[in-house]
Amino acid sequence: MQYKSQNILVINTSNAGIELVLGDKHRIVQTDKQSTALPSETEKFITECGIKWSELIAIAVVIGPGSFTGIRLGIAYAKGLALGLNIPIVPVNAFELYLAEFPDAFVAIESGRGDFFVGAANLAPQTMEIEELETYQMAWPRTVGHKPFNLGGAIKIAEQKLANGNLEPVVPMYLRKSYAEENYKRK
Repeated sequence: MQYKSQNILVINTSNAGIELVLGDKHRIVQTDKQSTALPSETEKFITECGIKWSELIAIAVVIGPGSFTGIRLGIAYAKGLALGLNIPIVPVNAFELYLAEFPDAFVAIESGRGDFFVGAANLAPQTMEIEELETYQMAWPRTVGHKPFNLGGAIKIAEQKLANGNLEPVVPMYLRKSYAEENYKRK
């Protein structure tokens, strides 16, 4: 089956706000209320793109790393849409997005907790402290992750996964425990 990029909706809620891509259209919505804004902003975006829900052939969703709550929200919403529309859902992670544009890069994304989420073509995603990162990144010609990734790249990644039948389960990419898990004490 031929997949048309203008018919794949991409959803990213892994950071603050909401980011949507459909074909060559792109929208960033700044909001503190992702959970209430996501359905209405997606509806507006689909309408403005001039496409009907029934014309979507797949939904790609960013599975992390990033905000625990944002990732879960985006995945749940994308799964609900995909189920209702009877179309596939494709997980895409931030490392895939950076490495699609810069295949020779070392990806270092600030975690917000004083360390970094890191990965590369031959380095599995993990967390690293700054001291280790500064030494490690020297093995690659460039380091990326300090600027936002190009979400439009998710379309090509989704097309490749769909064409190859490479649809892994859509689960959050957590590289560490949540605050709640870290602070939980059994009584």
